[in-house]
Order: sequence, then structure tokens, then C-alpha cells
Amino acid sequence: MSVVKVGDVNLYYEIHGEGEPLLLIMGYGSNCGHWFVIRDRLVKEHRVIMFDNRGTGRSDKPDIPYTAEMMTGDIIGLLDCIGISATSIFGVSMGGMIAQEFALRYPGRVKNLILGCTSCGGTNAVRSTPEAAAFLFDPERAKLTDEEKAYATIPWLWNQDFIDAHPEAVKRYVATTTEHPTPPHAYMCQANFLMTFNSYDRLPELKAPTLVICGDKDRLIPFENSQILASGIAGSELVILKNAGHGFISDSAEESSRTILQFLKRHGKTPVHN
Repeated sequence: MSVVKVGDVNLYYEIHGEGEPLLLIMGYGSNCGHWFVIRDRLVKEHRVIMFDNRGTGRSDKPDIPYTAEMMTGDIIGLLDCIGISATSIFGVSMGGMIAQEFALRYPGRVKNLILGCTSCGGTNAVRSTPEAAAFLFDPERAKLTDEEKAYATIPWLWNQDFIDAHPEAVKRYVATTTEHPTPPHAYMCQANFLMTFNSYDRLPELKAPTLVICGDKDRLIPFENSQILASGIAGSELVILKNAGHGFISDSAEESSRTILQFLKRHGKTPVHN
């Protein structure tokens, strides 16, 4: 558990496990603690690097619009600091968009690419419902307490079976969210990246072995977006998890981690594409 200075921000990061590196990039407004359900499964076979994106967790939260150059530059600085020349990358939601952008800008630093519950952005993406968009971007959410926002988020992430069966996971999610809450201005700063991201025309440029994975019950980023990504990335693999939500890394942690680890094992000796 450490902090490193990268450009204009201090970034918080953690490294767990041993083996080939696997960088995890979390989504909109979330911090690296939200990997808690799947993390312990991944560290059994990989050296897992997690960090808080600028604007979240224990990283700095400058009040300026965040750009693709900033988000990917933070990762380059972090990898350089910890001495990793190339790594597999797993990003979810907004983190999957950052992962795409990173792989496009720095292909020589990416061994394998895993894109979870994400999209290409732009006009070619399948839009969320008006209710989902309101949940994500409604300024009225700022009036809720941090705990109220955390509890309100859970039904948008996980399937009801998981929520009912794992009250301890619900409590831990709320605790993780409220311990290091994302302030309203940081949501808006990250939203600038979301609103300006568009990889559709560049998808054929992604050359690293790629797994696209999502849940068929995703209420925030419809699973059709994963189909679009997979169709645009040559040789990519597509896995759509049954009865899994946007937070499939939790409500389908066993199946998704098994899929991810098998994918990484198959491509363990694949050369990096420059």
C-alpha cells in the first residue's frame, strides 16, 4: 500500500500476490477497494496491481476536467515507478474505456487486454436507459449522504440473488465506498473523460489478445456494447455471463475469475504487439 507522485497527482496503489503482472482499472467514481470480491481469486496466480484513479479513493482529486491523456498518463507513470515494462490489463466500466485508450496509445506496454462491462463510447455505443443515465449523472445524488448513495448503487450493480445471499458483501461495499468517498466534483471531472471517449473507429488497431466480458443483466452498460467491441477487435473472445449485473466481478466472481485466469493462461507466452 503506497502512494507515488505521477505528474500533477499523487496516486494510491496496492500490489498483491506473485507471478505475471495484472493491472486492474476500476470504474466511474469507484476506488480499488471495490475489487474485494474477485481480488483474492486473481492473486492466486498473478501479481495484481490495483490503484485509485485520479478523483477517487486515496489518490488526489484535482478539480479540472480529466482527459484521456491524463488517465493513461497516470498509468504509465505508475508502471514506470514500480518497474513494470508490460502487463496484462483488466478494466471494468470506465476502467475498460481507460484500458482501451491505454492499449491504443501504448501497445508495447500491454500483454493481454480484458474489457469488462464497458463500451466503445461515442454514437456507436448502445445507450443506457434514461433511468440509468439519471442514476449516473443526476446532480440530485449529491444531496444524499455517502451511505445513502452506496446503498442506492448496489441494485444497479449486482443481481438480486447475490444481494440476498451475501449481506456481508453489501456491508463491505458500503464500508469501502464510505471510507473514501468520491466527492461530487470528482464525478464531474471523470464524466468529462466518459463523455469524450470514443474508440469505435480505432478498435481494429487493438492487437493484444483481448477478452471482452460482461453480464447479460447489466443495467448500466447494456451487454450489446460488449458485442460491438468484440466484433471490432480482431481475434477477441466474448463471454456474456448469465444472470450477472454490471458488477459481475462480485455477483459472478467465481465464473468471471475462472474465465479471466483461463484466458490469461492461454495467452501467457504471447509476445507484446508494438
